Amino acid sequence: MAIGKKPKKLFVAATRQDQGKTTISLGLLAAFEEMTPPVGFIKPVGQRYVEVDGVRVDEDVALMRAVFKHEVGLADMSPVTVGRSFTRDYILHPNRQALVDRVRAAFERVAEGKNAVVIEGTGHAGVGSCFDMSNAEVAKLLGAKVIIVTEGGIGGPIDEVMLNASVFHEHGVELLGVILNKVRPEKLDSVATFVEEGLGRKGIELLGVIPHETILSNPTMNQILNEVGGDLLNGDRYLANEIETVIVGAMTAHRALDYIYHNSLLITPGDRDDLILAAMSSYAVGEDKANFVAGMLLTGGVRPHENIVRLLRRTNIPVVLVKGDSYSVAAAVNNLKIKIQPVDTKKIVMARRLVKRFVNVQRILDAL
Repeated sequence: MAIGKKPKKLFVAATRQDQGKTTISLGLLAAFEEMTPPVGFIKPVGQRYVEVDGVRVDEDVALMRAVFKHEVGLADMSPVTVGRSFTRDYILHPNRQALVDRVRAAFERVAEGKNAVVIEGTGHAGVGSCFDMSNAEVAKLLGAKVIIVTEGGIGGPIDEVMLNASVFHEHGVELLGVILNKVRPEKLDSVATFVEEGLGRKGIELLGVIPHETILSNPTMNQILNEVGGDLLNGDRYLANEIETVIVGAMTAHRALDYIYHNSLLITPGDRDDLILAAMSSYAVGEDKANFVAGMLLTGGVRPHENIVRLLRRTNIPVVLVKGDSYSVAAAVNNLKIKIQPVDTKKIVMARRLVKRFVNVQRILDAL
């Protein structure tokens, strides 16, 4: 980048949480890296954090750092992390200027020498208002233009886009357009036609329509292990296994086999030798076919007999021993917020491909 030239700054917002904002950010960052390198990434305000090299950072920052190998400091890529007592402490002792200074200084270090910077927001336009750093306020502070990500549909998404657009407009932030995500593939063209027309009547451009991909909505065994906890008994090299269906083992072994499909997760007490052996059998005969177990959660804190453990260790099945009962563990798995992890190679590749194919990246760059 030429000395003194300011980088292109894109703020990625969403109408709600879990709209695919991180997936879109990853795909855009990859596309920018190809089209106008070098690029940077920052998530000024993060709510879900992890520890990386002793630094508490937003989990999306950890992902981008792992994928793109950015050399800038992790603390600069994630300057504000919102812990449990953060909001209460701020309300009692507000100091907006301290947050402003921290975010601005971090952004300057991230942006140094870059041609473009992707800035990922947190949820909808108003998130962060309780501590005076909403997405709209942060985008204004950094002088960034905004795209809004929303899920597929027609009326609902347009309504939510307009609600969020009004908040950005109130803060003087320019909205470049909208990316419609997770659209049912068979309705892609129809939805695109109506949403483009509907948004166009409001003066808002539709920049992309991305089909729903099941792989991005399915958890991996690695995420289940991280979120549910427990002790890994087997299969550490196969934690990237994708889970498509969940089976709670509360039936006979021969009945359970009727429910074991491709990439199944079996949740069963650790002393149900019959179900564990049945799952291993399905794995042995079905690994290259349509039905096999991709992981097991053995509940109740009951470790299987050592003879069973020895057999498990002759397979590639990730097996986790957890303390809760089968139904509470199944509920926890069902309620997981699915996020791309650094080890999720297939999901990372898919995110890159979807944005490259279905989003008008050149139009975005030209408008920045």
